[in-house]
Amino acid sequence: MMTTLAIKRKPEGLFNRVYSLFGVLKKLPDRLSEEELEGVVKVLPPDTANTFSSLLKPSIQEAGLAFLKLLLTWLEEAVQAKKDGKKVVLLPFNFPPEIVHAFDNLYPLTSEVLTTLGVAALEGQGERYWNYAMGLGLPDHLCSANTIELGSILTGVDFKPDVIISGASGACDVNAKIHEFVSLYMDVPQIILEKPTDDTKRGRAYFLKNYLRMIKELEAVAGEELKEENLYRVAATANRCTELYYDLWELKKHVPCPVPGVFSLLLAGTRFAMWGREEAIDVLESMIRVSRRNLEDEEYNARGEVARLIFTYLSYYFDFVRFYDWLEEKRINTFGDFLQVAFLKPIDLTSMETMLEGIVDSAWTAVMTRQMGSSSMSLKWIDDVVHVIKEWNINAAVYCGHHSCKQTWSVFTITRNEIMKRTGVPTLGLQGDSWIRNMTPITVIQQEIEQFINNVVAPQGRRRRVRA
Repeated sequence: MMTTLAIKRKPEGLFNRVYSLFGVLKKLPDRLSEEELEGVVKVLPPDTANTFSSLLKPSIQEAGLAFLKLLLTWLEEAVQAKKDGKKVVLLPFNFPPEIVHAFDNLYPLTSEVLTTLGVAALEGQGERYWNYAMGLGLPDHLCSANTIELGSILTGVDFKPDVIISGASGACDVNAKIHEFVSLYMDVPQIILEKPTDDTKRGRAYFLKNYLRMIKELEAVAGEELKEENLYRVAATANRCTELYYDLWELKKHVPCPVPGVFSLLLAGTRFAMWGREEAIDVLESMIRVSRRNLEDEEYNARGEVARLIFTYLSYYFDFVRFYDWLEEKRINTFGDFLQVAFLKPIDLTSMETMLEGIVDSAWTAVMTRQMGSSSMSLKWIDDVVHVIKEWNINAAVYCGHHSCKQTWSVFTITRNEIMKRTGVPTLGLQGDSWIRNMTPITVIQQEIEQFINNVVAPQGRRRRVRA
């Protein structure tokens, strides 16, 4: 009789697993040859190899390495902050991290960035943490973007924050509720930043009052007052990041677009984690260098482009090779999604007051807060999509209908029809979970996009040429 031995695996948290994996980056040279990259990829688990082979391929390796090193710094500093007795603050994606970076005794971590790291870099992606959260009885219509990382925290074996900022109410209610649950379940203090939907001066004044109150609460947690020199340093660096952001924006206007599609994800990760830090400048400058090389490369330009595609809400982040690389092979230039489309303004550095007003304004107009938290979600969303389509000469749009985003589903038809009316650009509606591959297989997503481009977008382009 044969006996099967069940080996019980020691539970590990998402943060700790990602942190251990990223330690490998310290051993990599500043430049990997194709042979060296192939050797590295061979020893990695399949899910991990998928992402690293995409980010470190020769054509974008400079920017990919800069971004991975930024993330390594972000993770290392969070661990060191804990060791030094500082407080780690868990943020939602739509809360600009600059204000936390301005404190000596605080350090920011962003739920959605950690989830995306887990999904992109870990074998098995984030499925075990999602399943754990569901096992606690949490509803499956929660957003995987935050529930995967927060599910890991709920296991009790992962890196635990000292305080949570809830800044997504109104813009993303499921985000606010899962953070609130973790706060209560894990006994982590929560600071709530309430944003009204009133877009008038009265609404902005109310938000400013709430933001300044939040800073006072952060000062109490940190045991220090916010210093003007720290705020100036972060704000000045954020302004440089904003300049570089708009350099990339202008580069996207060229035909064919010289900015690789995956850069949109790098940009979002940088914005949500390290804006206002020198490491962010390094990543942005590297992306610009790669894009400018593409702009001058005759072979790159000779390939042309079949379509210029924007995702009007979210896109897919669980398979870099069969999403970003596949789109590139099909000569479909993707301009990212609305997690990366920001309408940033330079911060007035004149005084403490003007700098705070500038940072508050960046929070008011943060991604998703700007559209879904406005007085009219559909109108603001439509206006921003139409603006981007006209700016970048987009000819195709895709809406990825994440199952938890019931607010956007409620106005999708209105939005699609109005975009078509104002710009003539068609929108493909897709089901799917941006962070969980089991919801809609990547092969189905590929098929839907390819059919949309071939049967709707391309014929429309031919009709335009005939009329011309």
